[in-house]
Amino acid sequence: MPRATNSPASRKRRKRVLLRAKGFRGFRSKLFRYAKDAVRKALTYEYRDRKKRKGQFRRLWTQRINAAVRAQDMTYSRFIEGLKAAGIEADRKILSDIAITDAVAFSAIVAQAKQALVAKAAKASA
Repeated sequence: MPRATNSPASRKRRKRVLLRAKGFRGFRSKLFRYAKDAVRKALTYEYRDRKKRKGQFRRLWTQRINAAVRAQDMTYSRFIEGLKAAGIEADRKILSDIAITDAVAFSAIVAQAKQALVAKAAKASA
């Protein structure tokens, strides 16, 4: 009796992997044996980098805020401390956007942070 290989399912599985490998270079997109490894690795990187992207954006926002705050004679860490003391609850994404698009509003936020730091220092010394 001949051996049953379930050929339609095998072909469908291989075709699905080769379609995902489309655009890869060389035999990694043509041969199933190499394409399956390439696709598995690509999926691993894809999953990992979706997580990394969030940290990268946070670092970008921090750099933008730092540059805008330093133009106003203040450091980033003192600015964040001043925001907490002033009770301003804006996240870094929003602050970065304000720093880029609306310099006047950002200057007002920096001024409030500076006032809160002065008040905090006066309260601590008293």
